[in-house]
Amino acid sequence: MKLNELEASYSMGFETISFERSLVVLAGCFDWMARVSEESIQAVVTDPPYGVKEYDHDQLQKRSEGNGGVWRIPPAFDGNVRSPLPRFTALNDQGRTRVREFFAEWARLLLRVMVPGGHVFLASNAFLSQIVFNAIADAGFEFRGEIIRLVRTLRGGDRPKNAEHEFPDVCSLPRGCYEPWGLFRKPLPSGMTVSACLAEYGTGGLRRKPNGKPFEDVISSERTPKRERTLANHPSLKPQSFLRQVVYASLPLGTGVVLDPFMGSGSTVAAAEFLGYNAIGLERRREYFEMSRTAVRDLSILATTEDQLSFSFA
Repeated sequence: MKLNELEASYSMGFETISFERSLVVLAGCFDWMARVSEESIQAVVTDPPYGVKEYDHDQLQKRSEGNGGVWRIPPAFDGNVRSPLPRFTALNDQGRTRVREFFAEWARLLLRVMVPGGHVFLASNAFLSQIVFNAIADAGFEFRGEIIRLVRTLRGGDRPKNAEHEFPDVCSLPRGCYEPWGLFRKPLPSGMTVSACLAEYGTGGLRRKPNGKPFEDVISSERTPKRERTLANHPSLKPQSFLRQVVYASLPLGTGVVLDPFMGSGSTVAAAEFLGYNAIGLERRREYFEMSRTAVRDLSILATTEDQLSFSFA
């Protein structure tokens, strides 16, 4: 799709920034999805505020001031200042209910805008994935499994708080070594085969790796490199080496539009630009919307260790 067609179909009267093949929109995803045409999106790749609460204004203010709130401000390690992490274990029953309701409504709106057979890749975490994935499936999406991003994080593995010396051989939670991404598909019309869906909508399956081997549900990854964080300083920025693989797989025929409803600084859009895909990014916070003006371009031309569609596909 040409850029002018993309703008005409997806700007919906909101402020936008255009790139070579993509468009980012200053809008909340609920408002935008309520306006856009039905069955106009082929794939979704997104890393949402899956705790929901951590992106409330008061919690972001506490994060910026270093006071924590729902954000955990980790101590410096070996002289390195680490990024704040959300305290997902701090959510009570009311908070978990809010998360479930948020994603149930989000999924209902998303069902309307996606074409049959379109896939959704949604980042989550071990604490909330059960709630979030069930809410999306209950809304009408088919749960198609999980993509496991193998990455060693700094979450978990701590000794009991305020009793580290009393119980030195105990950890409260296992150290996090993976990130679960839920994989969902909008149901195919009754009686339609995957091949028929591919022929009519360009969806229904996942794109194989460039070497012809199947896309796999376990992907070795890395923490987001410092050079990428320098280009796009968003607290939940995912590395291009991972996102390019997932975005590539999301359009089985390499055609269509990839949507990121929670784009942050635009890393998913940047991966789509690198691959030559059309993409739409939605962001309600102007700070990150403005950041995307340079971040999308700079990330999209960045060479990675899995560069030029090789992706370490062994």
